[in-house]
Amino acid sequence: MTPDHGIPHEPGAPTLEAHDVWAAYSDGLASDGPRHALEGVSFRVERGERVAVVGPNGAGKSTLFRLIAGTLRPDRGRLEVFGQGPAGHICIAYVPQRTQVDWRFPVTVEDVVMMGRVGQIGLLRRPGRGDWAATRAALARVGAAALAHKQIGALSGGQQQRVFLARALAQEAELVLLDEPLNGLDAPSQEAILALLDDLRRDDVTVLLATHDLDLAAERFDRIMLLNRRIVAFGPPAAVLHPDSLLRAYGAIRN
Repeated sequence: MTPDHGIPHEPGAPTLEAHDVWAAYSDGLASDGPRHALEGVSFRVERGERVAVVGPNGAGKSTLFRLIAGTLRPDRGRLEVFGQGPAGHICIAYVPQRTQVDWRFPVTVEDVVMMGRVGQIGLLRRPGRGDWAATRAALARVGAAALAHKQIGALSGGQQQRVFLARALAQEAELVLLDEPLNGLDAPSQEAILALLDDLRRDDVTVLLATHDLDLAAERFDRIMLLNRRIVAFGPPAAVLHPDSLLRAYGAIRN
């Protein structure tokens, strides 16, 4: 697929490839020398795959997602989305951790979902009838049509995550990154989000989700990336969640 705006996709290219990616923490240096959030990370994710990214706190999960989204640049190596660098793509939807969002910002649910259309509309154009139709259809698909005119900060955590998924749908995203989206949600809300992610399979959308829940990763995802600054293991759940690999990932975080 080649989007109307943004970066054309290379025919036959995978959704995502990382080639020997290194990225430093934002504070740059530790007391004993350079400190990297990611070290020599390489992997490939195909179209339509669902990948759970797991690992201890400080293992580089959020840094990896920000690199893929294009809000950070690697110190070394390269990332490719559909065969091109992340910058300029409008097919990437990034949902950060809820603690990183200012829920006091005075926007409605409908406004948030319409933000997903900006790449299709262009910065200097007003939304047209088709854009409003796409926004309403996305809200209906996630079961949030009745919330359209509510302020985003007034919603529950589960409702907020559904709205962000609606934004990804309105955006026509082909790669969705979710950074610990289930944190703080009750079991029914978690299941509702997972059901929506299951529904994205029909659109061949690629999903990467960061989580600490190893059982969830094993039960609901095609592959697991076990990360502790480096990729400890990456593959089917049964192969990745091996005691030796888990000990290497969770036994200690190197400084």
